[in-house]
Amino acid sequence: MHILLSPNAFKHSLYGMEVAKALFSGLIESNLIATFDLFPVGDGGDGTGQLLAEKLNYKKIEIEVTDPLQRPISSCFWYLENENTAIIEMAKASGINLLQKSELNPLKTTSYGTGQLINAAVKLGCNKINLCIGGSATVDGGLGILAALGVKFIGRNKVDIGYLPENLLELVDIDITSVERLKNVEFTILCDVKNTILGESGSAKTFGPQKGATEKDVELLEKALAHFIEVLYLKTGKRLENIVHGGAAGGVAAVLHGVLNAKLVNGIDSFFEKTDFENALKKADIVITGEGSLDKQTLDGKAPFGVASLAKIHNKHVIGLAGNIPKADITDLNVFFNQLININPEPIDLETALKNTERNLIRVGFEIGESLKKQLTN
Repeated sequence: MHILLSPNAFKHSLYGMEVAKALFSGLIESNLIATFDLFPVGDGGDGTGQLLAEKLNYKKIEIEVTDPLQRPISSCFWYLENENTAIIEMAKASGINLLQKSELNPLKTTSYGTGQLINAAVKLGCNKINLCIGGSATVDGGLGILAALGVKFIGRNKVDIGYLPENLLELVDIDITSVERLKNVEFTILCDVKNTILGESGSAKTFGPQKGATEKDVELLEKALAHFIEVLYLKTGKRLENIVHGGAAGGVAAVLHGVLNAKLVNGIDSFFEKTDFENALKKADIVITGEGSLDKQTLDGKAPFGVASLAKIHNKHVIGLAGNIPKADITDLNVFFNQLININPEPIDLETALKNTERNLIRVGFEIGESLKKQLTN
């Protein structure tokens, strides 16, 4: 028996490889006779960049940038010299994981640090940049990234309004001449959601509350982003409001598509292609995947859905694990997953669940091993 361990990160708890190692530990403890391949996956969310870099032998480059509240932090990106290619993970500079809960405020948080990572990669000679943009603390439409690249945001009387989203409604014009230097740089953005930048399923209304926005803040952010992309339309001639994936990372995807001609791709499909994941899956008898929550949003293109869909094509048995599996979504999930397991043994508060994630994964790994041993003996 060959088992492929391909979980996504469990948000706010463990990265993908940590999840895979915990499961592996439990399976080994069960004394199940099998071979294992630890192949965690990423869909553009937090941790995807590191997984890609490790699989593809990129070199880690450490630099100092600013966090979402413009404080200096140590960050990094990954570089493949012989291909002049960089992998940049937005969460490493502009991630929600860099802030305390009390600090979340998408009217004041900025993606500027991610722009600094891009600048460093370009300075190193990169002409291909892969951006993994999940896990951000921002709903700034890439305002900070563009500011770091030299773009100027101009208000009335030619006043520079800065690059915080709370000031976007004052925007009158944009000076994008500085990005001309990047015309030969190919940007690819790995997106983990399909949402558009505006509307009921847009950046502000869907993701704003998760990043600390009040109801009033959400209204302001929606108006600000709508105004921003209208000014961009007058500047570039590109309509951005209906672009699939455009709402990823608080509108970063749509805006970078408009200004830098960035290509927006489904994150998990791109990950599979770059890492030759399908070949590893074909060798497996059983595939174990999962993330913090398996729900209807998972079926919108998240990593476990990608794994389960591909496994279904190859007639593999798929086990889906999560800390939260809403009962209302189980029927839809069962179309793709042969087995669903909630790693929390009983209803529990989120803080405790996050704290016990590793322990619960080891236990579930052991239980899966015991179950498979019984099946083999029968």
